[in-house]
Amino acid sequence: MKKLTHDAQLNLIVLDMAGTTVADGGLVEQAFAAAAARLGVEPGSTGHAEKLAYVRATMGESKITVFRHLFGEETLAQKANAAFEEAYGELVDGGRVAPVPGAREAIEQLTSEGRTVVLSTGFARPTQDAILAALGWQDLVALTLCPADAGGRGRPYPDMVLAAFLRTGAVDDVRRTVVAGDTSYDMLSGVRSGAGIVAGVLTGAHGKDQLTRSGATHVIGSVAELPGLITRAEAGRAAV
Repeated sequence: MKKLTHDAQLNLIVLDMAGTTVADGGLVEQAFAAAAARLGVEPGSTGHAEKLAYVRATMGESKITVFRHLFGEETLAQKANAAFEEAYGELVDGGRVAPVPGAREAIEQLTSEGRTVVLSTGFARPTQDAILAALGWQDLVALTLCPADAGGRGRPYPDMVLAAFLRTGAVDDVRRTVVAGDTSYDMLSGVRSGAGIVAGVLTGAHGKDQLTRSGATHVIGSVAELPGLITRAEAGRAAV
């Protein structure tokens, strides 16, 4: 077998959480409903339907950014975001999250191959920590990132991917980075960061066409397929 050159190795893997490595069964929408009700948005109303449609369309984006768009005024946005995070956290504490089948095994395989794996999310840090604790994943990866860890901007900005690149020092070229996620915003973030592979997974919010339109270089059934995809991609890079 031909030995991989340094430049062929894809050694920084940045993975989304909800919908990609974590199955939450639609908790985002449930938590949004709780937050909207607290701000007086009646379930079943036109306003509720329009806001929910926007939440669905912007899955993967920083949640405070979503609420700023929906409610405009910063105080209301912060109130809605706090209510959302509280409701989501309660659902997580109630045992409503689980790993995507094969996700932990994929992460462990990637780590055993000498790669650095980072988990990123659009949630605030307390919610991210609650998810990690519920899954027993606190020590699973080298680094976890939320928007606040990257200057406050979440997806579709590339900031969290670039923060992973800077903080880990795992690779010397962003093109040796792999980004995987289930939303169009994950794909845009990966493309804008310059990642060598931007892989869409079909276990979450968006389908193949939407992921491809947003720049996915590959679309796979789930994150469980990612180690194999990376191995094949490295072999192709080595052959060039």
